[in-house]
Amino acid sequence: MREITIKKLPASRIRTEHISRKEKWLGYLAGPSGALLLNAVLATYLNVFYTDVLKLTGVWGGAFLMVFPIVSKIIDAVTNVIMGRIIDHTRSKEGKARPWLLLSAILMPVTAILLFTVPGASETVQVIWIMLSYNLFYSIAYTIYNMSHTLMVPLSTRNTTERGSLSVFNNIATVMMSGIIVALVFPMVIMPALGANRDLWLLVMSILAILTLPLTLMEYFYTKERITAEGGETAEVRPIREELKAVLHDRYWVILFVYLILYTLGTNFKNASLVYYCNYVLGTYNDGITQTMLSVIGGLPMGIGIFAVWPLAKKFGKLGGLPSAYVFMALFADVLDHIEWKYGFR
Repeated sequence: MREITIKKLPASRIRTEHISRKEKWLGYLAGPSGALLLNAVLATYLNVFYTDVLKLTGVWGGAFLMVFPIVSKIIDAVTNVIMGRIIDHTRSKEGKARPWLLLSAILMPVTAILLFTVPGASETVQVIWIMLSYNLFYSIAYTIYNMSHTLMVPLSTRNTTERGSLSVFNNIATVMMSGIIVALVFPMVIMPALGANRDLWLLVMSILAILTLPLTLMEYFYTKERITAEGGETAEVRPIREELKAVLHDRYWVILFVYLILYTLGTNFKNASLVYYCNYVLGTYNDGITQTMLSVIGGLPMGIGIFAVWPLAKKFGKLGGLPSAYVFMALFADVLDHIEWKYGFR
């Protein structure tokens, strides 16, 4: 693949050599919250829009809503690899991942709105629209954002303490969006108001989609790729087959990969079934109580863990002055670095 050179880009507002408070709060906490919120809402409620609003449960004998997301995930897996290669071959003064945040800031709101503008035409037209809009969002727009966003912490600094701090802020943003707004506020306030009203669904989801634009731009302007800016010799580009062979022989990568598969499967099963279970088994349709209560009860162990981990980290020791909690949050990025440097991918 040829190098992609981007010459003119808006400059980062971050000028400091080390991570600043502004970078943490705006670039890694507030900035990503728009895309994370949109993705979390879609993961839980998009299928509800297809079944309860569009009434597509009978398409292909009921198999459509089960088969097409699986096929789309396969496409998404391929586009993730392609996007990773594109980012690796991108060269600009603003880095190699951050330029793609700019593109995703435009693509995400547009493609997300398309998900909810399914025309009131024949069933065949609706199915085609859904497949196209779903893949435009997940396989292209959100893939571009997610790959770029995920690389920002490893590319921000080589300082382990600072990297761990940024990972904590990123995880706080994720918990705030998915654990508080989507799990508690949305089923208690938003869903009872939406019901099966197609116009209200489009209005609310369009607002959420449009919010990702300024917030993703904030992530772009208040982050900085310090490692990319170091320059140096370009590493030898190896074929994907050789790279896959290398990582599959690395036990750290295999362990993380298996864990992520199990975690993703469990999360997707929960997200897809929770709303229906609460509406049709435990309570009444969008009563504003059942799903919220179940989320609170189910989230208690994690809530206790969040408050307990910091005192435990202080009590049982520190590593080079860095609290153990930060070490844990930075582990994933460091393992990826280990794989990349070990096999010369960087």
